[in-house]
Parts: sequence; structure tokens; C-alpha cells
Amino acid sequence: MALKQISSNKCFGGFQKVFEHDSVELSCKMRFGIYLPPKAETAKCPALYWLSGLSCTEQNFISKAGYHAAASEHGLVVVAPDTSPRGCNIKGEDESWDFGSGAGFYVDATEDPWKTNYRMYSYVTQELPQLINANFPVDPQLMSIFGHSMGGHGALICALKNPGKYKSVSAFSPICNPVLCPWGKKAFSGYLGSDQSKWKAYDATHLVTSYPGSQLDILIDQGKDDQFLSDGQLLPDNFIAACTEKKVPVVFRLQEGYDHSYYFIATFITDHIRHHAKYLNA
Repeated sequence: MALKQISSNKCFGGFQKVFEHDSVELSCKMRFGIYLPPKAETAKCPALYWLSGLSCTEQNFISKAGYHAAASEHGLVVVAPDTSPRGCNIKGEDESWDFGSGAGFYVDATEDPWKTNYRMYSYVTQELPQLINANFPVDPQLMSIFGHSMGGHGALICALKNPGKYKSVSAFSPICNPVLCPWGKKAFSGYLGSDQSKWKAYDATHLVTSYPGSQLDILIDQGKDDQFLSDGQLLPDNFIAACTEKKVPVVFRLQEGYDHSYYFIATFITDHIRHHAKYLNA
């Protein structure tokens, strides 16, 4: 599959690049950012996938998170896709910031008119890794995933739905129980229909209760002053309770004074890179 390079910038000895390609799953052009550390010039590296939140493109993480130094130090290739299909000419795709463009929610839609293009779950877990494995110096057996907000939800469900596929998972301010929050109800009813039993297949709190897989240590950072936490959009307590009952290890850190922004992410991103490097470089 042909890749078109959009940009390339040297950074901490490696290169931050952006590529565009024609996605089979999404039936549109998609962009992703990829950081190639210095180690990638001479050896295959583990791949760490980042999933961004509502209204973001691939640019938010690669320009604001400040992860390059840590990725360079630990020899990790970091991949950051866009958050949804773009320009699909679907009626209403650009009307809301929390549904449609920029808000794919990392599900495979089953409802018209979304089901042809809005297949972000399959894109992130299948098509994109295959593309990365075929075109870049990565070890296909060493892959982890993390994300923020809607992307934190995405990271958790990708790890929980695919035991053993990802060596580690972490999240910043994830939407932990979308079937019960306003963002999730809006997205899932639009993409997945009115049968709420189908929503649970993309809800981390429900998925962890039946998680059969190998050991998975989860790291979550949450800002205590996050407006979306107090608004009931994130619901981490429900997820923590489910993990505790299932005896799935989770480290949950409530960070005093921090909000939902990339200032928060940039503050703790090195911790998350180290968390993944521990498993990817073991």
C-alpha cells in the first residue's frame, strides 16, 4: 500500500514524520504520525501506538505531548493515527465536535450511514499495524498502546479485546464506562444503534469483567481538576472496581491540580513511555 510522506523533522536524534495513505477499512485517505528513534536506523524497534481524543488529529500528540526524548532514549517507534475518517461526505459528519469527524470512538460502526467508513477499531488493531510492520523497522511481536480521553477508552478496549496482542497499556483521563456517560451514549447510539447490549463490546468496564487473557498491568493517570471527571464523562471508579473484582492489576494515579489538557499529558508522558519500555524492552 502506497505511503505519501507529508512531513519529516529531525527530533532528539530521530525523525518525526507524517504519512498519508488510502485506507481500505475506512474508504478514505488517512494520516498518521510516526516517530522513528535513532535506534531504528540500525535495528527493528518495538512499536507504541497512541490514540488521541475527541476533535484531535494526528498533530495534537506529536506537537504537544513532548514524548520524543523518552521515545528516543528507550528506542521506541511511536505511531499516532488520526481519530476518525475525514471528508467522507456523510450527512452530519462535521456538525458536532463529539460525533463524526474527529470522534470515531475506536469502534466499528454497524449503522447507516456510518458503517462503511467509521471502522476505527479494525483500522487501529489490524490495518494500521500491518501497514507499519510492512514499511518501517519495527518488531511485529512487540507492540503496546496508550491514549487520552476517547483515545484512552480506545487503548483500553483494544488491549482488553485482544489478549496478548499488546505487551502493555496505559491511559490519560480515559472514558472508562462509555455506556453510562453522555459522550458514549451519543456516539454508541449513532454508530452502533439502539441495542445497548452491543455497546458493551466497546466498554472497558464491561470488557474487563470477562477478560480471559494474559497478565496486563494497566497504568492510568487522571487529573483531579479535570472538568470532564466532575461532569461524569470519564467514570474511572467504575473501571477500577471492575478491575479489582477481576484481580486485573491497575495503577490509578489521581493527580492533584491537573486538568484534561496536553499540559497534563506532557507532565507525565515520560512515566508512560517508561511503563511501556519496561515491557517492550524486557
